[in-house]
Amino acid sequence: MCGIVGLYLKNPALESQLGKLFEPMLESMTGRGPDSAGFAIYGDEVQDGWVKLTLQSTEEEFNWQAFIEKLQAKLGAGFDWFQNATAAVLKVGLDEATVRAAIAELAPQLKIMSVGQSIEILKGMGLPVEISERFGLAKMKGSHIIGHTRMATESAVTMEGSHPFSTGADLCLVHNGSLSNHARLRQELKREGITFETDNDTEVAAGYLTWRLQQGDNLEQALNHALDDLDGFFTFAIGTRDGFAVIRDPIACKPAVLAETDDYVAMASEYQALASLPNIDKAKVWEPEPATLYVWERSA
Repeated sequence: MCGIVGLYLKNPALESQLGKLFEPMLESMTGRGPDSAGFAIYGDEVQDGWVKLTLQSTEEEFNWQAFIEKLQAKLGAGFDWFQNATAAVLKVGLDEATVRAAIAELAPQLKIMSVGQSIEILKGMGLPVEISERFGLAKMKGSHIIGHTRMATESAVTMEGSHPFSTGADLCLVHNGSLSNHARLRQELKREGITFETDNDTEVAAGYLTWRLQQGDNLEQALNHALDDLDGFFTFAIGTRDGFAVIRDPIACKPAVLAETDDYVAMASEYQALASLPNIDKAKVWEPEPATLYVWERSA
């Protein structure tokens, strides 16, 4: 099962309404994924030379203020942050490796959900409506967003095991389906230096894309390789700094629908998730073809 939703705004005038438009899309997928939910939202970019990280804690009472004070003192660089429920978003005027090392030293129990200049990943256990309310989704602004509701079939229900999974700077993945060769592929990727935190097969797909990008592939090349190397059934929605992409496996038995107007592009596992969007009755609506990459990006 599981449900996927995505919304890319072609009209910048709608960016202040991104969360409000997206919230009913995510919640409409509750029947496909009641165990946990999450989303990756793009906006509020940091300047060049800075890095933006989303951290989450499994401890509800984690003392973010004390941790931030220690981290800021250790890094001694330009710094800004805010807390959102069990998560914190940091903006630091340093490189990623330096910030990661400091976090690992001061609070190794924290999970780094995303890194980049634009992305924020927020996720957790519970119904999609609970995740929306927890992180204030309806009030969020941005240019585009992808989300996921999970019905766990291959690993435990945990915050770490929910989607999206980060696959590199400003890159993330959500997945509906099941990979049959994820155990073998996980071992191969570990030998290539890719690390994993869960038993989730989607994290293997995310790790695979990370590895392909490290080999010099662009996103299109990495996903074309995925069609050859990932066995099973899948629909992927991939978020990038500039937009998002959708691809299905060659058999394409997992449902997906796309809709496009002059103002937006939307994707969902079921049409009902698109029904609340403005002017959806005038949209071009179609089912994505098997083994075909669809990409919408600002740079294009």
